[in-house]
Amino acid sequence: VIFVSLPHVGSSLCCQCGVPIPPNPANMCVGCLRAQVDITEGIPKQGTLHFCKQCERYLQPPGTWIQCALESRELLALCLKKIKASLSKVRLIDAGFIWTEPHSKRLKLKLTVQKEVINGAVLQQVFVVEYIVQSQMCEDCHRIEAKDFWKSVVQVRQKTLHKKTFYYLEQLILKHRLHQNTLRIKEIHDGLDFYYSSKQQAQKMVDFLQCTVPCRSKSSQRLISHDIHSNVYNYKSTFSVEIVPICKDDVVCLSPKLAQSLGNMGQICVCIRVTSTIHLIDPSTLQ
Repeated sequence: VIFVSLPHVGSSLCCQCGVPIPPNPANMCVGCLRAQVDITEGIPKQGTLHFCKQCERYLQPPGTWIQCALESRELLALCLKKIKASLSKVRLIDAGFIWTEPHSKRLKLKLTVQKEVINGAVLQQVFVVEYIVQSQMCEDCHRIEAKDFWKSVVQVRQKTLHKKTFYYLEQLILKHRLHQNTLRIKEIHDGLDFYYSSKQQAQKMVDFLQCTVPCRSKSSQRLISHDIHSNVYNYKSTFSVEIVPICKDDVVCLSPKLAQSLGNMGQICVCIRVTSTIHLIDPSTLQ
């Protein structure tokens, strides 16, 4: 039988309450140490978040609005930025959300922090920060609610009975989220009108249409006001985009000259695809 001697760990008494404790630099138990020192002092336990109901975005000071889902990493980072300055004196160990009712307008954050206190002893503490969600309309939604507050409009038209190409274009607009910057989208008999707050956003939409479908465009602008003192002109711009009136499975009749330039193919063709170009096939030769 072999006996192994283990090192004996002694105990000492807490200098405040006299409870036996393992030796530590502060010579105090955890309860007395927390009663003497509050490492969360100076960290706000309540805060405010501004939320826009229309676009469901949160305000990131000073003037940026960001999209955040409930209990997401983006929302957690936004909440921590609110108290970032006060967290500089402690070490953040863990942070997470405590579940609250979605309609309660309250967000609760559970934080775990550490800090070196008396004689080099490290104290860890858990506390809760509560945020009140206040409603505030963002500038973009203000512009949408204002009547006739638009600087540029893109008029997209396709003069055909069945708008297969137009429906395909709508799916591409939704896929690339080009509709998010619009102030308003108005449905017209032959197409859609996209209203924008700036000419640059409208020009971006026109460039996208020209790269996506065969079309032709023209632009015009109208002077709204003019400040003679600061020499500032206020214009409203209009972009007219007409999509080619040919859709998939349409029968197309080519002119003799055009048919000859395309390799002497037949004048009667069928459209098999419409992308940035029109794809035709000769049904007699499958050329």
